Amino acid sequence: MEKMCWATVADAVDYKGFPADKSKTGGWVSAALILVIEICERLSTMGIAVNLVTYLGGTMHLPTAESANVVTDFMGTAFLLCLLGGFLADSFLGRYKTIAIFAAVQALVILPFTASLAGTGMLAISTWLPQLRPPRCNPAASITGCQRANGLQMGVLYLSLYLIALGTGGLKSSISGFGTDQFDDKDEREKAQKSSFFHRFFFFISTGTLFAVTVLVYIQDEVGRSWAYAICSISMMVAILLFLSGTKRYRYKKTSGSPIVQILQVVVAATRNRKLELPVDPSQLFEDDSVGSTKIPHTDQFRCLDKAAIMVEGEHVKRMDGMNPWRVCRVTRVEEVKMMVRLLPVWATTIMFWTTYAQMITFSVEQATTMNRKIGTFQIPAGSLTVFFVGAILKISIGLALSTIGMAIAAFVEMKRLSVARSVGTVARHADSTLPMSVFVLIPQFFFVGAGEGIIYTGQLDFFITRSPKGMKTISTGLFLTTLALGFFVSSFLVSIVKSVTSTGKDGQGWLADNINNGRLDCFYGLLTVLCLINLVAYLVCAARVKPVQAYKDAEEMDEIGDLGAIGEEKC
Repeated sequence: MEKMCWATVADAVDYKGFPADKSKTGGWVSAALILVIEICERLSTMGIAVNLVTYLGGTMHLPTAESANVVTDFMGTAFLLCLLGGFLADSFLGRYKTIAIFAAVQALVILPFTASLAGTGMLAISTWLPQLRPPRCNPAASITGCQRANGLQMGVLYLSLYLIALGTGGLKSSISGFGTDQFDDKDEREKAQKSSFFHRFFFFISTGTLFAVTVLVYIQDEVGRSWAYAICSISMMVAILLFLSGTKRYRYKKTSGSPIVQILQVVVAATRNRKLELPVDPSQLFEDDSVGSTKIPHTDQFRCLDKAAIMVEGEHVKRMDGMNPWRVCRVTRVEEVKMMVRLLPVWATTIMFWTTYAQMITFSVEQATTMNRKIGTFQIPAGSLTVFFVGAILKISIGLALSTIGMAIAAFVEMKRLSVARSVGTVARHADSTLPMSVFVLIPQFFFVGAGEGIIYTGQLDFFITRSPKGMKTISTGLFLTTLALGFFVSSFLVSIVKSVTSTGKDGQGWLADNINNGRLDCFYGLLTVLCLINLVAYLVCAARVKPVQAYKDAEEMDEIGDLGAIGEEKC
């Protein structure tokens, strides 16, 4: 009888927990079902974010500065929650369950016995029901005379937005990782497919964003926001069904514990041993040779963390699987934490870019609402100018430089716009008055910051992934995404400070007036330009000190060579 056998993936299982059969699991079919979730997530998040400031000001009657802060706080929270999603995926749920749960939160969740709506479903209803928004303004009244949304109306809106932020955070932390899980690194053909997956992943992000800022924004302005948000909700529910349909085809990686806990173990052990003297010979530090994973050579940087690997007689607390990691950590584990620490200077100097980016979906959209946006009889939605964010791919320093140029251009354009506003006498009139100035003068600032986004996003992601330990790729990706979160939060902080400091004059308007024709948005953009220049210099100083981690790369290569035998055993 002919021997029958099949190839399996060494570090993956199928939905039943058995070794994953290469012929029946993984590959492009599985990856495509996962990418559908990503394109719908981008459609929902960006479709809401880029045009939200006009809804907050025009419908909910919030002041300009407060509207901008609501948008940036929403986006910042969404990216910050990626850390929570990554922690849950690595420690408890796994990537598959994390994606399914958080996608449902973002789309529509029917809670038992309450039939309440969440995420985009709730947002669609909050923009549809008249009771959940204030009455329209009297055309003869100024913006300050409009009735502001009450506590209940804002509460429902906030609940909707932050449920969406929760869903986004859970999804973004797991989608790219679960997608790459469908390809076997030890198979050369699938390894090449995995590289192509990243290209398609970014393409789907751009496609979802492009559709959101064009078609979806147009539907919001011309048909109705509730219809646009309903499209987001329905598309996400369809994507969830497609995602669940691939349950039997996916490859699943077992959870190996959260890198956050591993980092904390090193910090706690080093703190406990802070009064001990480090041995002169680093080889006396603890390293478990019985562990089969890659070992990283000791380095002299951040010696305070080396104390986590000091072995003290009489204080060894044994467990069933060896040394207690909260008391003593392997040198390799300490070096992994050092590698993460080395990422922090670049991490800190890229936050400012996302602060600049935040202005493009807030104040720059406000600028567009006051300008002539018509091409013939067609009027371009103000939020659709963000289409120029879809840019190119180079290096981080170029992205920071382009964002600085974009802010400088934005300051000059705003000076011109204000001079036009004063010349036609609309300064004291309504904020929605259309100026005799084409909206296309805003394109350069959108283009430069948008090109900077494409450049810096991929540059950051590559930097954080390639320079992080093999077992901490998820947390390093989360660390990268926190630069987006902190960038949006810094924007909210700057707006609040500038609003407070500059609103002490006679009119109490300041740089960020409710009617931007009465403010000095150009001065605010000028301030951001100066901050961007300072940040660029700081980044270049940090980047010049970055050294390649060649030793760890060599160790990983040796580990892969050692695994070749396992590949041969799977063939027949």
